[in-house]
Amino acid sequence: MPDHYAVIGNPIAHSKSPLIHAAFARATGQDLDYGRILGDPDNFTGEVRRFLASGGRGLNVTVPFKEAAWALADERSQRAEIAGAVNTLIRLDDGRLRGDNTDGVGLVRDLAENHGFRFRGMQVLLLGAGGAARGVLVPLLESGLARLVIANRTPGKAHQLADLGGPFGPVQARAFDQLEGEPFDLIINATSAGLSDAVPAIPEDCLAPGGWTYDMLYADTPTAFRRWGQRHGAARSLDGLGMLVEQAAESFWLWRGVRPDTAAVIAMLRNPEYG
Repeated sequence: MPDHYAVIGNPIAHSKSPLIHAAFARATGQDLDYGRILGDPDNFTGEVRRFLASGGRGLNVTVPFKEAAWALADERSQRAEIAGAVNTLIRLDDGRLRGDNTDGVGLVRDLAENHGFRFRGMQVLLLGAGGAARGVLVPLLESGLARLVIANRTPGKAHQLADLGGPFGPVQARAFDQLEGEPFDLIINATSAGLSDAVPAIPEDCLAPGGWTYDMLYADTPTAFRRWGQRHGAARSLDGLGMLVEQAAESFWLWRGVRPDTAAVIAMLRNPEYG
């Protein structure tokens, strides 16, 4: 009998996770099935418990349940603790739940291993101070960068996040309008502005010559922030599809103890005929 896994969220029909994990399982010879669960915002805990009681071994968790999953976990990894959110639940042998957050390692691995970005000594700007930014904070600070600047429309939230990250590496906070004249080697968009095809109100001169831009969102056509990067001369202007696959690979490794190759899966998802 295959082991059972799933992704829970609301909405969930659009999720690529079942396709990704099915590809991982085929490539690594793992016997598992992976489904989707449309979560009830009023009964997340009950639905997780039912899934586990029916033999489920682990869950990926997406919006709007990552904070609820953090609260439900019996123990948490350090990166999940700092993120205040869990996107991977692992049923332990004693029946308890371990929570982890694989978003940050997925981001760093996509940039470094898939695209060849060298973090060491770099000036990095992280746009946004909400859950998406918090989820990638620690892995970014542990990447060897020279400095991480967190910028947000409301600077108070950026300062709170910088204080949280202080023990892990060099981090500062700014308001968007305080970035004038500060060029960055990498600008990461962790805001939700792209959902309305908008770009954070950052200065025109904050991308260093040869700098990269990275939008944690992904879409079939270039996002607004990717287009901003292209207009401002970015050497590479990337979206978050690789991050999606890499964070899934980290979840797969946490569950199965096997690290799948991601290149073929990313290529499959880039192919408009993959479905």
